[in-house]
Amino acid sequence: MRSHPPLGVQSRPRRAYGRWRKPRADRGKQHRELAPFRRLIRPSVGFRQFFKDLYKEIQEDQISTGAAALAYFLMLSIFPAAIFLLSLLPYLPIPDLEPAIMDLFREVMPTQAAELFTSTVDRVLSERRGGLLSVGLLGTLWAASSGLNAIIGQLNVTYDVRETRPFWKTRGLAVLLVLLFGALVVTAFGLVVFGGILQREVAELIGWSGALLKLFSAFRWLVILGFLLTAFAVVYYFGPNVEQSFRFITPGAVLGVGVLILAALGFRFYVENFGKYEATYGSLGAVIVLLLWLYVAGLVILLGSEVNSLLEHYAEGGKRKGERQFPSSNA
Repeated sequence: MRSHPPLGVQSRPRRAYGRWRKPRADRGKQHRELAPFRRLIRPSVGFRQFFKDLYKEIQEDQISTGAAALAYFLMLSIFPAAIFLLSLLPYLPIPDLEPAIMDLFREVMPTQAAELFTSTVDRVLSERRGGLLSVGLLGTLWAASSGLNAIIGQLNVTYDVRETRPFWKTRGLAVLLVLLFGALVVTAFGLVVFGGILQREVAELIGWSGALLKLFSAFRWLVILGFLLTAFAVVYYFGPNVEQSFRFITPGAVLGVGVLILAALGFRFYVENFGKYEATYGSLGAVIVLLLWLYVAGLVILLGSEVNSLLEHYAEGGKRKGERQFPSSNA
């Protein structure tokens, strides 16, 4: 499997290959981290070749099709995930946490999708019974993990590896990721709520001002940005069936977070100003908008993973295309 040359590099004799491939003994630490972008150090690899290879990988892995599959499974799991999380919030000693989470969805989603999402979740929560927090909780958690289970499968495609882990392990991993993301959401929005309380306390002392509002607004978005980076880092580490070390910041995660924010806001602007989905789909317009929003999110997740995978193939001591373990692990 390692006989073919890496992406962007022409075939060379084994002796020439040895000039730029370091001996196994010298690769102990290097194989454990992605090389920075400037260290695409293999010969004949530059920005132009990188984007050419990236486009080739996107076409071969058909990430647009993968994103469509993710949108379907995320659509099935986003409501159970929200219901599961919001069902637990009343038991936490954090005031106004639920409104803070719903307000963020209204800010980043198109209006029709946000109204569909929040109204559905509110209706289910208003009719909840004790069973929702007992037997029904397990079913809701299992349904919520379907989206992450689909993400795990599609990340394997971006790394060109097969899933060899048993079903109970991958599904259990998806459930654990749902719980972890729930904890991250509560922590992030708990800090946002705390920031709002602190903002009111400071305003009572020094008075309201534009600078104060901007400061706490920046704090709010920094917290959300940190949450997104953490979420991407966790998914990119645990998701694909490959050996790697955890890194909080990777090129793919940074690209994914940036593009996700811009794409979400841009898609919302397009839908509210140009897209007339209700005229075409009638009462299903809100569902179509939410599905498209999830498609964009899935596309961004897979794009970031393609970037990380490609940089891993380029890096000294990195894995070849289709390899699950570092070369030194196979020695």
